[in-house]
Amino acid sequence: MGILDNLNSSAPLKRMSVDELNSLCGEIRERLLEVALKQGGHLSSNLGTVELTVALHSVFSTPEDRIIWDVGHQAYVHKMLTGRNRDMDTLREYGGISGFPRRRESEHDSFGAGHASTSLSAAIGLATADKAAGRKSYTVAVAGDGAFTGGMIYEALNNMAGKDLRLIVVLNDNEMSISPNVGAMNRYFARLRTSPRYLGMKYRLKKAFAAIPLIGKPLTKLARGIKNATKRLVWRDNFFENLGLNYYGPVDGYDIKRLQGVFKDAMLDRKCSIVHVQTRKGKGYAPAEEQPDKYHGVPKGGVFGNGKSFSSVFGDIMCRRATEDKRLFAITAAMGEGTGLSEFARRFPERFSDVGIAEEHALTYGAGLSAGGMHPVFAVYSTFAQRSYDQLIHDAALQGLPMILALDRAGIVGEDGPTHHGLFDVGFTLQIPECEVYSPECYEDMEISFARCFEFGKLAVVRYPRGGEKSYDRSIYTSVGGFLSYADIGADRPRLAIVTYGRLCFNALRAAELLFDRGVSVRVIRVLRLKPLDMGTLASLLEDCYALYFPEEGMRSGGFAERTVASLAEKGLLQGKAVRIRAVDDRFVTHGSTDRLFEDCGFLPEQMADEAARLLEK
Repeated sequence: MGILDNLNSSAPLKRMSVDELNSLCGEIRERLLEVALKQGGHLSSNLGTVELTVALHSVFSTPEDRIIWDVGHQAYVHKMLTGRNRDMDTLREYGGISGFPRRRESEHDSFGAGHASTSLSAAIGLATADKAAGRKSYTVAVAGDGAFTGGMIYEALNNMAGKDLRLIVVLNDNEMSISPNVGAMNRYFARLRTSPRYLGMKYRLKKAFAAIPLIGKPLTKLARGIKNATKRLVWRDNFFENLGLNYYGPVDGYDIKRLQGVFKDAMLDRKCSIVHVQTRKGKGYAPAEEQPDKYHGVPKGGVFGNGKSFSSVFGDIMCRRATEDKRLFAITAAMGEGTGLSEFARRFPERFSDVGIAEEHALTYGAGLSAGGMHPVFAVYSTFAQRSYDQLIHDAALQGLPMILALDRAGIVGEDGPTHHGLFDVGFTLQIPECEVYSPECYEDMEISFARCFEFGKLAVVRYPRGGEKSYDRSIYTSVGGFLSYADIGADRPRLAIVTYGRLCFNALRAAELLFDRGVSVRVIRVLRLKPLDMGTLASLLEDCYALYFPEEGMRSGGFAERTVASLAEKGLLQGKAVRIRAVDDRFVTHGSTDRLFEDCGFLPEQMADEAARLLEK
């Protein structure tokens, strides 16, 4: 058995030699590859931070000291070192450990994360709480992997200045988020990377002073006192020091001894410190080093799919439209590849903008493009669009600016769990005045949705799930009212109607077939445009049905089903009818496979058929 197999906590790391710690790092990389290629998950970011994580745990003592991981997907090694190595075989499985820090999972996870740029704000709060309570513990925020492209980081840096806190910020500089980092701050970090003179000078002086008999320690202390003057000789302008923060770096993220020394120095400071660490995504695994963006997230089993998907269809639509519309702009927030815009970026670079992990800026930037006569489309994962809600209302909708919000990964996304499920967008977009909202169930629906949105003169939203469409005969549907269609399963007049949208339409049809086998005729109503809804046509389709069933892959409160039922009731159209809504009701959905989570939410065809049948018994 190796070192890692015998570790139940990080405490033994403090007694290990550097050689032993390096051996441990080798074992951790092997374990990361074993787990990620089997379970799926974030591989590149974790491979890049092995030595950094080991060095942190060899100096600091969790949970008394707190280590906060920005974004959270680079915390696998942290989990291995805090008693969860054996549990890594359940990573991202239903009932297993999460792929992100989670306070409910371990006392060593001081703060949960799944979105970027939050670590510094949380760290300031935790460090301030420790100070108020008289605790002498340290708080370490590990930020990077694109987090420094987000504005919230700079709000926190501004707030850190001048605070007497035991707070250390590790800038994990790997030049990447998911896509390569962009913008002025990335260029500034590049400038810091290419001039490591200060740190080398400091350590040579410290080593020389410490070797002098009798006066070595006083001279070392004196060297600490003159370090800022030394920095100013080397760096005339250091962004972090100009904010009043101590700056260390850049430091080789794979030199454990050097990392330990810098962390110990930072612990002695009387004010907040920044430790700038250089790492490389995918370190130690050649495929991930060569293609860090591809191996950022590895599918379960390690096999990458190349099939058609909603994301790729969106990319095709954008490229076709861009050849005709010279004013079309595509915007994304560090998700060019993930949202299907790679080909657009290659063919139309002057009309493609990756703004980094800055969703608020992306939305308002798009609104500005629109105000200037351009046709912007902002492609973003549903969960990250939540961060730009204020801008969505004030900067786009309120001003009546034509703009399209393309929401990828809408609905349940599977193993990434509650921080990444796109379950809230329907609720917050349906309430925006003068906004149209579409939820395509198939690629043809997607073409129809975007065609309408390109011609619509105000804010429009198209939301679509992760992965591809279900393959089945859609000619069974009869189109009515433009954005509504229905399929009658059974020869008799339907007594039951199932009303839904998006990918649940497939499960609704399967449920209807199961009910037909029980002698129940069912009308399945597929809704493409959620807002505005053709209520007159919908009411006519429901008129002869006794029971109405509304399954929805989203939150019940404020969702499409709840709003529709309320509107029907207000018009007096539900008298004598039995109604049931099946949606996510006042809880966060955990992580696991999509099928398992569908079962957890009651979305499987068998579950829907049973629940709908009970309506007919009333």
